[in-house]
Amino acid sequence: MGNPIIPELQNKIVEFLERYPNELFKSKELARRLGIRAERDYLVFKQALRELQDARKIHRVRGKQFGHLHVPENAIGTLRMLRDGTGLVVGEESGVEVLIAPTLLSDAAHGDKVEVSLFAQSKKKKDRAARREGEVIRVVERGRQTLVGTLERVRRFYIVVPDDKRFSREVGIPQDDLGGAQEGDKVVIELTAWGRRHLNPEGRVIEVLGRSGEMSAEVRSVAREYKLPEAFPNEVIAESETVPGTIPQEEYERRLDLRERICVTIDPDDAKDFDDAVSLEPLGEDLMRLGVHIADVSWYVREGSALDKEALKRGTSVYFPNGVIPMLPERLSNDLCSLRPNVDRLAFSVFMEITSRGAVKSYEIRETIIRSARRFTYEEVQTLIDGKALPAASAPLTQEVRDAVEKMFRLSTTLTKKRMREGSIDFDTAEAKFRFDAQGRPVEIIKKVRLESHRLVEEFMLLANKVVAQHAGFTRTQDHAKPFLYRVHDVPDPERIYELAQFVQKFGYKLNVEGGVSSKALQKFLESVKGSEVENVINEITLRSMAKAVYSDRNIGHYGLAFAHYSHFTSPIRRYPDLVIHRMLKRYADGMPAAEINEWQRRLPAIAKQSSDMERLAMEAERQAVKVIQVEYMKRHLGDEFAAVVSGVTRYGVFVELTDLLVEGMVHVRDLTDDYFVYEEKRFSLVGRHSGKQYRLGDSIRVKVLRVNPEDRQIDFVMAEG
Repeated sequence: MGNPIIPELQNKIVEFLERYPNELFKSKELARRLGIRAERDYLVFKQALRELQDARKIHRVRGKQFGHLHVPENAIGTLRMLRDGTGLVVGEESGVEVLIAPTLLSDAAHGDKVEVSLFAQSKKKKDRAARREGEVIRVVERGRQTLVGTLERVRRFYIVVPDDKRFSREVGIPQDDLGGAQEGDKVVIELTAWGRRHLNPEGRVIEVLGRSGEMSAEVRSVAREYKLPEAFPNEVIAESETVPGTIPQEEYERRLDLRERICVTIDPDDAKDFDDAVSLEPLGEDLMRLGVHIADVSWYVREGSALDKEALKRGTSVYFPNGVIPMLPERLSNDLCSLRPNVDRLAFSVFMEITSRGAVKSYEIRETIIRSARRFTYEEVQTLIDGKALPAASAPLTQEVRDAVEKMFRLSTTLTKKRMREGSIDFDTAEAKFRFDAQGRPVEIIKKVRLESHRLVEEFMLLANKVVAQHAGFTRTQDHAKPFLYRVHDVPDPERIYELAQFVQKFGYKLNVEGGVSSKALQKFLESVKGSEVENVINEITLRSMAKAVYSDRNIGHYGLAFAHYSHFTSPIRRYPDLVIHRMLKRYADGMPAAEINEWQRRLPAIAKQSSDMERLAMEAERQAVKVIQVEYMKRHLGDEFAAVVSGVTRYGVFVELTDLLVEGMVHVRDLTDDYFVYEEKRFSLVGRHSGKQYRLGDSIRVKVLRVNPEDRQIDFVMAEG
């Protein structure tokens, strides 16, 4: 017979936990709250707890805490792995953030859509309600079927070590599934079995990219890692070949003919596709007409075609330092759609009548035919802005074209000042470009300088995008705004802005966050740190504090630009949303029927999500490709010294960025051999216990290249002597 006290005790336990359904208790605290203090009674209490748990009448969490067994609270979302091996799932419907301990991930991997069961909240963690804890109970959908990694041999077995460190498990490869790969090769594998708990997944090699560590193999591995399709499907190429190579006569007759008007393109010196041209003509003493002419890709890429479906799938062109993965086949992107000089091209133009103070008095959106008078590089336009003569090797320049460029510069300067006055935030982030030798190896890293010619083009494109979005927003159908695809940027999260204010205070700067921060206040703050040693660091931290700009069918405005309406209209060769906007504008001009309006309303949310997702993916891939090239460049600089700035501080070392090359790496604590360093989180610094020496965020230092790891895309430095 069992102990007769136990059923009565179990009732007390269940009744108590029912009174506190959202709290967890350790067994000793639970016993104390029930008045159980004697050791003998506690042993009986523990038995009662075990029986309740075995009968699934109470909830036991991680073997330490107990709670009320209510109907589990579940959420479904995509699993994202954090650096420490913890998983993070954001509920698709609820938005709740759920942290998953490594032991509670089951066989889920980074990128999987999973269902998680949320734990009851401990009393101590109630103030951290934004992030709950839970466990994965089901993998709803696998996020990937392929992986990129390095093939290694362990005794008689082969494994692949994934490049993506968020996929924490090695993958076993049976000898019959090596696909000709050898130890040390960079390979793409298809996962055939996912494993369970402590069993590793298995896979088979489907592509050999080259030797691990070699630059060509590492760059290709980035493309495969992010599932970027380098080749177009056969049907897409075939369809691109059927696109007419000449403009039909009827298009000349129905479009506005601008071939006699001076239009010019301004692009990087290595650009292959020119999707925007500009023109400017005086209309009177205080009025001028700015034309922004965009390649009419929508005439060539018809909705629902194989070209269109592939463009939606890709979402955007992806630009690596040594090449591009285009959204459209080369025949379109580099030839038929590209606004090449002295060639007739179809365009979609926005004309804006602007005062000398930068106010848009009226606008017109028209389908046009243009013939670019000149293909300028940014450097050439800057030479003209500076009042200097172009190099002798440059193509001849008429006085009319020179005058047009000078007027464009004056107008763009006015527009920049106006935009800044109205609260637009101007992040002047540093970028690097590479110069390669004949073998494709990086031989120089050049820090890009933001020229006034860059601003000229930026201002005109910003204004055209804004005017197009206003046009859609102010044109009404059936008493509501027409469906449209906007580029939106939400206001920053108040908690992140508060953390930013605390951060900059350490450097002697004040950011007033009472009642939130307007974009104008943030812009003034960034102006105050310009030219300081910590400018780049504070710019970077400020960027991280802000929401990410995305595409949306709902217009909430663009916080960073301080625009109530904004869209992406000016780059349809390389961005799918711009192509969609061109189509919608044309259909609205023709008189879109109600059924088609409803169809756009239905489709736009999915187009916006796909475009935002692919943009984010492209940015991550581009960053990784830059790291590959940086690592290849630094291989030849082992032992060399460079000026650097501390860009991050952690307990295991300091992140540094080389001042002139913008190459990032780390000085590990283990390599700081002149003292024992302690991490002081509140001061963002490592402090020597004996010497008091500090390494703080934003400090200028000199470092020496210690080691380079191409497979992990990592560069390690040590502090230079003295």
